[in-house]
This record gives sequence, C-alpha cells and structure tokens, in this order.
Amino acid sequence: MTADTPTDVSAAADDKQLSDPFLAVVVLSGGMDSTTLMAHYAALRHRLLAVTVDYGQRHRREIDSARSVAEHYGAEHHVVDVSGLGALLSGSALTDGNVDVPAGHYAERSMRATVVPNRNAVLANAAVAVAVARRAGTVALGMHAGDHFIYPDCRPAFISALEQLVAVANEGFPTPKVAAPFMTWTKGQIAEHGTRLGAPLAISWSCYRGGESHCGTCGTCYERREAFQEAGVPDPTCYLDDTTRFPAP
Repeated sequence: MTADTPTDVSAAADDKQLSDPFLAVVVLSGGMDSTTLMAHYAALRHRLLAVTVDYGQRHRREIDSARSVAEHYGAEHHVVDVSGLGALLSGSALTDGNVDVPAGHYAERSMRATVVPNRNAVLANAAVAVAVARRAGTVALGMHAGDHFIYPDCRPAFISALEQLVAVANEGFPTPKVAAPFMTWTKGQIAEHGTRLGAPLAISWSCYRGGESHCGTCGTCYERREAFQEAGVPDPTCYLDDTTRFPAP
C-alpha cells in the first residue's frame, strides 16, 4: 500500500486529532516579550511547557530569568544546550567575546552586530520538535514588529516559511500551530499587555551586556525603556543609566 492511499491519509488525519489544543510550547528566553507571552497563554488557560535555548549567549543572565518566569507560572521548563553551536558563531556581539555590544537606539544600523545567524530558526525548531513529540497544539514565539529593523527572523515572512517547514517536516504526525501573537505589535503594546496580565516583568531580563543590572544603553535596554514609557505603565527595571536618550535614526 502506498503512502498516499486514502487509508493512510485518513490514519494521519486521525493521528493529528490526538494533539492537545491546550498545551502550548513557549519559546522562553527570559526577556520581556517571552515573559508576556507566558502570561498571554496562561490567561488563555493553556498548560505551559517552556523551552529555553542556551546557545552560548553573552547575556546568560536571561536563562536564570527564564527559570524564574517558568517557576512563577508553574510551567514545565527545559533548557536545551546548543552552546557548542554558539561557539562557532563568530562575528555576533552575543556569541563572540571579541565583538562589543553597541550602545544606541535599537533601530540603528550598528545593532546589526547583535544578530545571531539563524537564531530564531534554531530556537523555534527546537520548540517544534518538543511540541511534535509531546503532541502540543501550539508553539508560541514572542517576536514583534519593532524587531524588524535589524533582525530578519522577526518578520511575518519568517513565520510563514516556518509554518510551511513545520508542515512538511512533520507530515503524518501531530503538527503544532505556529503562533506569534505579538508580530504586529509594538514593544509598548507588549509592555502594556504584560502589565495588564500581571506578568512578572520585574524578573525578566533584556540587557545584552549581561551584567548584574540592566545597562540602560544597549539596544535592547533602550527599547525596553522606551516601551514602558510609550505604554504609560511603571517600569520595574533598575538601569545603570536611565537618562541617556538616543534619537531614532
């Protein structure tokens, strides 16, 4: 019997129905966006399985934040170690100690130094593999419109391509839906949403420099600062520099 017979197609369709629509695998970096994402799916009454990827990032503090956020929501949490891959990714300020993390507005061209090659594809596909194995109905990603300036894997085109890849790579198996609910949102809208949902944003981590406190001047710190200001909600973050202003390019 060939793989495309009606019997096999029906069996695959029946198998897909075994996915759990209320289990969400969340890519949890420990940052503001993914912390709000956890709050978003908790509010939707999903069971949460959080996946954090250790890719050898300079700002390893975010992994500790991810653990704290997962614990806050009582979520199953796993850290996937691909730090060996990160060691090969020279040229990025996040994985190469010889490259400085630039300060400035997050839309500046200099922020290209913080691009990690294929990062979101690695993170997302790790989560997809877990979701297929656990028959989860959703893989949730926290990228948003504000990151389109610099990061090519934070665009709608990336999500569309990922959806096609997930369908093809897992044909005949329970296939999760790929969701990026904040894709068209600004960072300010995410800050507002997270605050409204009671997300533990105070324990989230954004700074790419990865010190003891947020520096306040790297691109992600500056974007975080602006987001709370735009949202008009209290910023629970302690910055080493919360006064410097950078004009938008």
